[in-house]
Amino acid sequence: YLLILHDLDLNKSLEVGSYPILRARRTTSSSDTTSTSSSGPRAVGSPCHQNDSGLLSEKHMSRSSQREGGSPRNSLEVLTPEVPGERDRGNCITSLQLHPKGWATLLRCSSNTDDQEWTCVYEFQEGAPVRPVSLRCSLRLTHCIEEANVGRGYIKELCFSPDGRMISSPHGYGIRLLGFDTQCSELVDCLPREAGPLQEIRSLYSHNDVVLTTKFSPTHCQIASGCLSGRVSLYQPKF
Repeated sequence: YLLILHDLDLNKSLEVGSYPILRARRTTSSSDTTSTSSSGPRAVGSPCHQNDSGLLSEKHMSRSSQREGGSPRNSLEVLTPEVPGERDRGNCITSLQLHPKGWATLLRCSSNTDDQEWTCVYEFQEGAPVRPVSLRCSLRLTHCIEEANVGRGYIKELCFSPDGRMISSPHGYGIRLLGFDTQCSELVDCLPREAGPLQEIRSLYSHNDVVLTTKFSPTHCQIASGCLSGRVSLYQPKF
């Protein structure tokens, strides 16, 4: 599941049992999102069944949050993102990074049987609350691409570039540079009505073992990748 902690307040306890939990099933549009309430930590690990529905119970809300019309501080939302082709088989999120501007989340997902992998981009959407005390959030799948599924069972760490225009993703014995279109446009400039494929900009292969992690430098035109045997490679463009 994807856990979203709303309106973080580090001055308050982060014990899950102390705060309401908003639980939403997987969705592709804000109109499909439903949420329900729970006060125990057991709900965090329980499945988000499609019949989960209802509003956040007012008895769990503080009076101040009701007046403000939002979720209480440190409230936890549990979302199950949709993954292409896995609606009936289930899936597991193995790697995650937020877009530098907070517009979306980047996920590496695998099937429950580890025989398929995807890189997916989900746009955050805040649904209009039905009542003032129920703030709902949803994820919309905007882009995805199937991965090589080499090195089954290992976590593959992927990342956004510092400007959010490109994605670096482990791909077998190398990495792929992916974009939302072939011109490396901003995500907000090429949002499709329905989920579309990520575009491969370039592939780089320099390892003799499965690549498990990749990272853009925050200050230089440089990318690093690391493989299972421990070798680290650095790449930079030729101008």
